[in-house]
Amino acid sequence: MEQALEMMLQQKFGKSIQDASKEEIYTALLYVTKEKMQGMKRNEGNRKLYYISAEFLIGKLLSNNLINLGLFEETREVLEKHGHSLTEIEEIELEPSLGNGGLGRLAACFLDSIATLGLEGDGVGLNYHDGLFLQKFHDNKQQEEKNPWITADSWLNKTDVSFEVPFKDFTLTSTMYDIDVPGYNSGCNKLHLFDIDTIDESIIHDGIQFDKEDIRKNLTLFLYPDDSDEKGQLLRIYQQYFMVSNAAQLILKEAEAKGINLYHLHEHVCIQINDTHPTMVIPELIRLLTARGFNIDTAIDVVRKTCAYTNHTILAEALEKWPIYYLEKVVPHLLPIIRELDARVRRDFHDERVYIIDKQDRVHMAHIDIHYGYAVNGVAALHTEILKESELKPFYDIYPAKFNNKTNGITFRRWLVHCNHSLAEYLKELIGPGYMENADELEKLLAYKDDEAVLGKLKEIKKNAKVELKNYLKMTQNVDIDENGVFDIQIKRLHEYKRQQMNALYAIYKYKEIKKGNLPKRPITMIFGAKAAPAYTIAKDIIHLLLCLQQLIDNDPQVSPYLKLVMVENYNVTKAEKLIPACDISEQISLASKEASGTGNMKFMLNGAVTLGTEDGANVEIHQLVGDENIYIFGEKSENVIKLYETNGYCSADIYDNDPMVEELVDFIISKDLIRIGDPVNLGRLYKELVSKDWFMTLLDVKDYIKTKEQMLEDYEDETAWAKKMLVNIAKAGFFSSDRTIAEYNRDIWHL
Repeated sequence: MEQALEMMLQQKFGKSIQDASKEEIYTALLYVTKEKMQGMKRNEGNRKLYYISAEFLIGKLLSNNLINLGLFEETREVLEKHGHSLTEIEEIELEPSLGNGGLGRLAACFLDSIATLGLEGDGVGLNYHDGLFLQKFHDNKQQEEKNPWITADSWLNKTDVSFEVPFKDFTLTSTMYDIDVPGYNSGCNKLHLFDIDTIDESIIHDGIQFDKEDIRKNLTLFLYPDDSDEKGQLLRIYQQYFMVSNAAQLILKEAEAKGINLYHLHEHVCIQINDTHPTMVIPELIRLLTARGFNIDTAIDVVRKTCAYTNHTILAEALEKWPIYYLEKVVPHLLPIIRELDARVRRDFHDERVYIIDKQDRVHMAHIDIHYGYAVNGVAALHTEILKESELKPFYDIYPAKFNNKTNGITFRRWLVHCNHSLAEYLKELIGPGYMENADELEKLLAYKDDEAVLGKLKEIKKNAKVELKNYLKMTQNVDIDENGVFDIQIKRLHEYKRQQMNALYAIYKYKEIKKGNLPKRPITMIFGAKAAPAYTIAKDIIHLLLCLQQLIDNDPQVSPYLKLVMVENYNVTKAEKLIPACDISEQISLASKEASGTGNMKFMLNGAVTLGTEDGANVEIHQLVGDENIYIFGEKSENVIKLYETNGYCSADIYDNDPMVEELVDFIISKDLIRIGDPVNLGRLYKELVSKDWFMTLLDVKDYIKTKEQMLEDYEDETAWAKKMLVNIAKAGFFSSDRTIAEYNRDIWHL
């Protein structure tokens, strides 16, 4: 590595490692790594997977690629020898703005595992120039700014592949960019990102405002452009069709280049539709096959055997339904096919719940996926059962054999080896390096459950991670935290069902307790990281409440030594890599039955945090694995929550009126103390939401939550017992490797 780096620095900058700046070393390492990846063998097979997703939250790639190439340690040592730190070099890299939350991070982990298992499978998505948005805090509110990440020297490789994509009033020519995806000690795959050359970032103004109608200039500017108006919704349809038309044309082009008879496409190609955003690939492929001479029956038959669908949500609002009138404005050429697909469903089934086009003339994208794909999977055991028993029951009754569960996973290379190097090295010392390829080997750690030296070392590693986070927050946000305290962390996109508002009510509870003189045994640091969708008003109000509480606590000398609340600005993969190793209490507090899976819970347990959660999503499987004594579960069970929705049996006002403690906590949102700091409109609206609506039942569970968290803080004081909980969580995390998830997808769905 040393020689390659020296040569690249000489070639690019005429400098040695010793004399080069951090920026120059980063650039040279980027090109050395790209060259090595281009020289790797490509994974090949008789069948190829195309994983189509609106998001790929890949994070910074330098260290991840070095780990998978087996060059991470060597590179660290070379740089240290010449007075440089790899950690500091990594800071130079801009994080690609290609995803938002769990969906995109999962897709990134999956690509890593597909390559690691030596399977032939490429990702297909869009090359967003400004991603979701850059989050800034101003006047205790979220402000959105553009988040450009594409520089002259980047991981993107421009290809000569391009396609014509037809819309109603014009045709666009795409350009395909590739990012190499190296497997760990394995071959290499690709992430294909489509773009157009006419994108114009100068049309963005006043934060992230832009002309939503100028498609040639705006098509790939932003991930999930604000769809609170018709223009925004039409833009999303333009984006989705552009993504899938390119994907379909690429698939057929590669199949024809391999000499595959398209009548047997399904024997050589598998398409995974990740959530409903890529659904139009089904009618588009049918259209392209009929244009090549297929009759409609055969085209539908081939496509149905080629496509599989992953459902990521229980929330009906997230299952896309596009008005026909919108599709007519953007992709009228798909409508005859969509109508034909609907007619076939109506001919075979007399249940309007399963029709593709409903009475309001809306096209249900998930219904296309389920009828015209060969597999449907949920992403955690509970989630899949809820899909089968309630949310998608009419479909399960028709196609029981299509439904299966694939519990999500994470890649241990990034979420342990990269982000928690000292823990990864210590585990290698104790149980050998095998866990990097077979995560089940982490179970060997259980042999040390009563070894005081091992438990002491785990505590020391956790303490060092806290110090690192303390230094990082001081450097990036000028915030001081106490590394001797308990670190209680909730990092998710901001949504009412994730219940950041319940955690805020705990902060109010603790603030009031300290004011009364009931001091905690040690300082508590509550950390939040989340972005709220720009048009999601209540989510932004919750951020406002958290930032007001942060200011209130900081400015109160009676409280601030014992309690700290920190909202991390612009939460992303890079910040997650700092937060997760330092965490003691992992907040996984979604309303039971609403969280499809969650993967943050897996990253936290792998790094020795203990889960505080509802019996929801993958928490169910974590609970089964670690046992009652190594997880803290609270709240109403999912079946009771589902009943409350069915019977309209929940009324937050009843709880508020009849429980003085709940009333006191909720009233504090509009207290003089907070109104003095915050905006009465935002705080008042959030207060009203909790008292009169509380759609995700915060007040139902808040007292049990407070009681359980207080018990957790009490238990934390027995340091040896807590260290055992840490050890068990790490040892049992192996099940949540994305290598396991991908092996299951391949065994049951893809057959690559």
